[in-house]
Amino acid sequence: MLATPLRQLSSLKLPTAMVKEQSQQYEITNKGYGKDAVKVMHINRKGLVHSIQELEVGTHLKLYSNKDYMQGNNSDVVATDSQKNTVYLLAKKHGIESPEKFALLLANHFLKTYAHVEEAHVHVEAYPWQRMGHDNCQDNNGNNNSELSGNRLLHNHAFIFTPTAMHYCDVILTQNDPKQTVMSGIKGLRVLKTTQSSFVNFVDDEFRTLADQHDRIFSTVVECSWEYSDTKSVDFLHAWQTVKDIVLRNFAGDPRVGIPSPSVQHTLYLSEKQVLDVLPQVSVISMTMPNKHYFNFDTKPFQNLVPGENNEVFIPIDKPHGTIYAQLSRKSLKSHL
Repeated sequence: MLATPLRQLSSLKLPTAMVKEQSQQYEITNKGYGKDAVKVMHINRKGLVHSIQELEVGTHLKLYSNKDYMQGNNSDVVATDSQKNTVYLLAKKHGIESPEKFALLLANHFLKTYAHVEEAHVHVEAYPWQRMGHDNCQDNNGNNNSELSGNRLLHNHAFIFTPTAMHYCDVILTQNDPKQTVMSGIKGLRVLKTTQSSFVNFVDDEFRTLADQHDRIFSTVVECSWEYSDTKSVDFLHAWQTVKDIVLRNFAGDPRVGIPSPSVQHTLYLSEKQVLDVLPQVSVISMTMPNKHYFNFDTKPFQNLVPGENNEVFIPIDKPHGTIYAQLSRKSLKSHL
């Protein structure tokens, strides 16, 4: 069934008493509107060494009034096209240091500029550009270059797209409320290790067919988000990288000896605990680790062709998969996760 065109609704005027009676029967319990997927690139051209931030931004506003819904009165509506333009204008005026700081800048702007806006919610995703480098510690004149990563010489103005993981954030500010809700996150961080993962001693009953696995492939796609209780003293880019490094370290361990994982749950918990230990500004962290299974290909029927056991060839299985998640919080603190 097609929707009724708006121009036809003007002829369907209900008596005022009936409209008032109907409006008392229902209430709008949630609302909002905004502009999504606003793409912006900012280049910091100070000096010879340039830096870039490419973001995809969503801005959503919640108004005090319901008259745009109840009466079709748009006098309080900040057009989504205006919201889009605001993204570009504030990027030009203030630059972009990090997704979180830019989201805070936008949200504060909407509340300060429009007193009839009750809440501003800004979602930002950062495209994963990294500065190019090559294995040379000296410049063309044989001089050491200060812009080094390890023993790699970093390029002044060339970058490579490295979609290892997505950095995103959400900022929610409310009019006349001093609390700033700032959440950061990682998504799409896919990892795999070929050994030092086990799953044994789980419930053994009539429904079980899975044997104990003393050594298996462990692969997952990490989704992780955390909320800050203090946003004034935190370096958002450094904090995001710190969380990512902690997750990878608890998953993989030392490069030479690794780290045992008796369950996905334990690896997840160790990562969350270390984040709270290392970053005092983080009040709560939530993480999801779905299992990406790799099942051993059974070569027993083919002993004439490939004799012996098989521990080298596996079948990747996407569905169905197990999902493990947990949220770890500092006691007596509430969050929006």
